[in-house]
Amino acid sequence: MRHGKKINHLGRTASHRNAMLSNMASSLILHKRVSTTLAKAKALRQFVEPLLTKAKDDTTHSRRTVFATLQNKESIKELYGEVAGRIANRPGGYTRILKLSATRAGDNADMCVIELVDFNETLLEAKNATEAKATTTRRSRRRGGKGGADATSNEGGSSATEVTSETESPSVSPTEAEATTLDAPAE
Repeated sequence: MRHGKKINHLGRTASHRNAMLSNMASSLILHKRVSTTLAKAKALRQFVEPLLTKAKDDTTHSRRTVFATLQNKESIKELYGEVAGRIANRPGGYTRILKLSATRAGDNADMCVIELVDFNETLLEAKNATEAKATTTRRSRRRGGKGGADATSNEGGSSATEVTSETESPSVSPTEAEATTLDAPAE
């Protein structure tokens, strides 16, 4: 039984698994997105997120601990340079897993893309567009909006148009009624 054993061994020995996750983490930091299987992506997320959190604090000690895990100078330089600057105000959740519809041809494994959240330009542009749209103020409709005067009625059930139609004949428009009153002899 596997009571409380949360780690996915991925069918590898501990040294092989650590080396593979270290290489995948370096590739993720350098290239900002990696295509892999779903199980490896979930294991990589647990492996790389603490490293990204340590990268926010640029001290000699944090650099040494991250280098002991990654063993790659270029990825350390990229991590403490560009990546740490973008994730500085994010409280966690630095990676995103996007499942792909296709499976791997050889063993039918579920494939996915794991990426750093702040580096997907298309999603960032869409988010900025929706934020810009959401900042516009909502204006109330004017009285003669979609429903017009017929749709606006008060509690009593009579509307403004019904009151005016009782005083004037419905077949005569207001301009014609004014014309007929002007032509009529004054008594």
